[in-house]
Amino acid sequence: MNDVSAVQLVRFRVNGEAVAVAINPHRTLLEVLRYQLDLIGSKQGCDKGDCGACTVQIDGTPALACLTLALAVADREVTTVEGLSLAHAGCHPLQDAFDRHDAAQCGFCTPGILMSAEALLRRHRRPVSRDEVREALAGNLCRCTGYTKILDAIEDASRVMHGPAAAE
Repeated sequence: MNDVSAVQLVRFRVNGEAVAVAINPHRTLLEVLRYQLDLIGSKQGCDKGDCGACTVQIDGTPALACLTLALAVADREVTTVEGLSLAHAGCHPLQDAFDRHDAAQCGFCTPGILMSAEALLRRHRRPVSRDEVREALAGNLCRCTGYTKILDAIEDASRVMHGPAAAE
């Protein structure tokens, strides 16, 4: 049974734009992004926090949108994969690197991986090591690839963004 009185207005920023959305308190951020804001880049996979396909950034930190109640992002900044290229003319360097390295097969996991990787590269203003990339992607599953091309692409983007010096 729907309780209309339970609907609440939540205000937050998504990809740099202020939004106000009327939601039921039990709705997840993923549901609001996909079904109310039509931002379908974040994928609905397991709905249990196991796969990472729904990863977004909340105030710059990777978060699983399927486990985050939409009310929890009130007055916060949410960035989805659609917002990655906003600060760049064209694609984000990670998106370019994924294309150059053929790092996606079916692509279902790609948005979540990109969001986790972008947070890593923004946090470390230097080329990152493969071990750092692996750690950052620990919550993101890919069922198609062996991860090698994904790791290569992220390391490449790291060098493009932060210079060619070898990661220490």
